Amino acid sequence: MRLVRFVIFIALMALPVQGRAEEARAGAFDYYVLALSWTPTWCALEGDARDSPQCDPGRGFGFTLHGLWPQYEEGWPSFCPTARNPPSRGLTGAMADIMGSAGLAWHQWRKHGVCSGLSAEDYYALSRLAYDRVERPDLLRRLDREVRLPARVIEEAFLEANPDLEPDMLTVTCRAGRVQEVRLCLTRDLEPRVCGDDVVRDCTLEGAIFSPMR
Repeated sequence: MRLVRFVIFIALMALPVQGRAEEARAGAFDYYVLALSWTPTWCALEGDARDSPQCDPGRGFGFTLHGLWPQYEEGWPSFCPTARNPPSRGLTGAMADIMGSAGLAWHQWRKHGVCSGLSAEDYYALSRLAYDRVERPDLLRRLDREVRLPARVIEEAFLEANPDLEPDMLTVTCRAGRVQEVRLCLTRDLEPRVCGDDVVRDCTLEGAIFSPMR
């Protein structure tokens, strides 16, 4: 009897996992999250240690495109099975001007792009279009020294620069005491929309580090 109960218990525990796997189908999602990464933070926490060319002085990377992520109203798919061909080196390399590296472009396709239901070419084109539609505050690019500020200041700057956005349509994230990313929620047609509860969790730091561009 104990063995039977154990087998039933294992089977029941497996059901949610199977459900999530079945949901992770290419093209089956509700909206996008456009993630913009502040390059100086990435360089301070990871890029410098990797000796990444993205962090070289004079490159001038500010808010780069981390990715365009298919999202459910709660949760998100990743690594969806797809019959689409992977992107060529030329295609990923062409995204480096807004993503910082071809490697990141490849990783974003492999993890998130495959869930869009689009070809790699169309996914990158849509990602670029979404990135270009967002006005990145020029004031933040003109800082000449490291500052500490409330993280909400970054959100306010984006709201001022993008009048179509409302506070619950974007969120600011932090990592290791630094402003890390701005994430905007978009419809499948790239129109601003309200974020899901699991996305709109703003960084509440009052003294978040914000480093200048290099």
